[in-house]
Amino acid sequence: MKRNILYIFLFASLLETACQKDYLSKQPTDAYNNDNLWSSPAGVAAALNGCYNGWEGDYNLLYMDAVSDNSYSQWYWDNYQHLGNGTASAADPNVQNRWDYKTIQKCNWFMENVDRVSMDTKLKTRYKAEARFLRAYQYFTMSQLYGDVPLVLKTLSTQEAAVVTRTPRAEVRKYVLDELAAIAPDLEVSYSGTDVGRITQGAALSLKARVELYDKKYADCIADCKKVMGLGYTLYPKYQDLFRIANENNSEVILDVQYKANDLPNGDIGIMPSSGFGGWASLSPTQSLVDAYEMKNGKTIDDPASGYDENNPYNNRDPRLSATVVYPGQLYEGKYYNSIEAGKDDYYNGNNNSPTAYIEKKFTSHLSDFPDMWNTGLNMIVIRYAEVLLTYAEAQIESGVIDNTVYDALDAIRKRAGMPVVDRAVYNSQDKLRTLVRRERRVELALEGLRWYDVQRWEIGPTVRAGVVYGSRLGTVDAATGKLTLTGDHVKVETRTFNAGRDYLWPVPQKERDLNKALSQNAGY
Repeated sequence: MKRNILYIFLFASLLETACQKDYLSKQPTDAYNNDNLWSSPAGVAAALNGCYNGWEGDYNLLYMDAVSDNSYSQWYWDNYQHLGNGTASAADPNVQNRWDYKTIQKCNWFMENVDRVSMDTKLKTRYKAEARFLRAYQYFTMSQLYGDVPLVLKTLSTQEAAVVTRTPRAEVRKYVLDELAAIAPDLEVSYSGTDVGRITQGAALSLKARVELYDKKYADCIADCKKVMGLGYTLYPKYQDLFRIANENNSEVILDVQYKANDLPNGDIGIMPSSGFGGWASLSPTQSLVDAYEMKNGKTIDDPASGYDENNPYNNRDPRLSATVVYPGQLYEGKYYNSIEAGKDDYYNGNNNSPTAYIEKKFTSHLSDFPDMWNTGLNMIVIRYAEVLLTYAEAQIESGVIDNTVYDALDAIRKRAGMPVVDRAVYNSQDKLRTLVRRERRVELALEGLRWYDVQRWEIGPTVRAGVVYGSRLGTVDAATGKLTLTGDHVKVETRTFNAGRDYLWPVPQKERDLNKALSQNAGY
C-alpha cells in the first residue's frame, strides 16, 4: 500500500511471504532475526522473497487503464478516477500514490547484506540479479509516472531521506537500462518446480525493450526484442483462454505477479463484474475502446466497406472484443447481459453496475473458475510475448525499416486472435503501419495496464482523453435469445479535461513534500 521515501521498513517486512505461488515462505516470520538472517542461504532466500512481496500488484495493473481512454473508474475512493478525468491535485487524498520506495528500500538492504553470507556463487549472483530487477522495475514505473524521482541505491537514515532531491528522469532511465543489461546474463531463461515465477532473463530483456521503445531508442529496442524472440516464448493458442487461472505460467507469459488463494490472494476479481454477477463494476470499458476493434474482415468500423451496422454493433467484430468486454446481449455466465434496459439487475445506472453498460471480461471470462472471486489465485501478467512482438514491430516501423518481419510479427498476433493477416496493399507505408500497430497495441493489450503509457509517450492525450466519455446505446435485450434492439443514444459517463502541459505526469504527492521540503513539484500542480 502507500509508502514514502521516509519509510524505514521493519526487518520483518523482508520476511513477509513472497508473491510467488510456489515458493511461499514456509517458516513463521519470527524464525529469523537480524543476527542470524545473513548466516545461511535459507536466510538469503527469505530476504529475497521479502523483496518480491508487493513489487507490483493486481490493483494497480487493473486500474491503470482507467487513467486512459480505455476504462472509467466510477468510485473516486479507488483513487484513479481523478487521474483519469484531469481533476487530480497533489493534495487530493483520492489520487493513487505510486511514489513508493518500500520495494526499493528492501532491495537496497538486501544488496548491502547478501555478501555477508557464504553460499553458492552462481546462486548468489542470480539472487542479486533478481533483487536488482525488482528495484529497476520500481524506478521504471515511478519515472514513467512522475518524471524526475530520487534515485536512491542505499539505505537512508531518516535525516538523509528528509533532504533527498529528485534525480533527472534521463539519469534514472539510464540507470534502469544499465541495470537490466547487466543482470540479464545472470538470470535463468526459465525455472521449474518451486522457482516458477521468479525473474527470468526474458523478463529483464523485455522490460529493457519496453523502456527503450518508450524512450525512442529504437535500435537497442529491436536488438533486445530479437534476443527475447530467441528464448522460446510462443503465443498461447487461444486468446480468450490466455488469462484463465487454469492456464497460468503458459508459454506466452514472460513476467507476472503470482498469487495463491487464502495465503496471498488476488482479491480484486470481484471489482469487475456488475451486481447481477455479485461484483462491484468498479472499472467500466468505454465506447472508445469498443469502437477500436476492427470488423472480423480486418476493416475498421468507420470504413464504409466494413459491413459495420450501428444497430448491431457487436456482430462480426474482432474476436478479441468479446473476449475482453462483456457488451449488451452477450451470453455471459449463463445469461444474456442486459445493462441497457431499465429494471434489469445490471442496468447501467443501478448500484454496483457499469456506468458505461460494459464490464470487463478479460480476467473473468469464466467466473466459475473462482469459488470465491474475492479470494483467488489468479496471477496478473505484467509482460507477455505479444507485447514483445508489438514492441518489435513498432520499433521497426518508427525506424523506417519495414520488412517482412514487421508483418510477420503483426500477423502472428492477429491470426492467433482469429483475424486476417495485415493487408499489405493497404498498410504499405510508415504512417499507415504506425496507425495499425497503435491500434493493435490498444486492442491486444486492453485492460492490462499499459494503455496510459502509450497515450503518454505518443502525446495523444488532448485527442483521446479530453471530452465526453460515452458508453453503450440503450435499448432492450431478449432474455431468451440475446437479440439486441438499440433505440436510444449512447450514455454519457463524464466529461474529461486534459492539460498537455501538466497531465502527462502525475503530481508528486503533497504529503511527500511535507515530509521532505527538498522535493520539487511537477509543472501545473
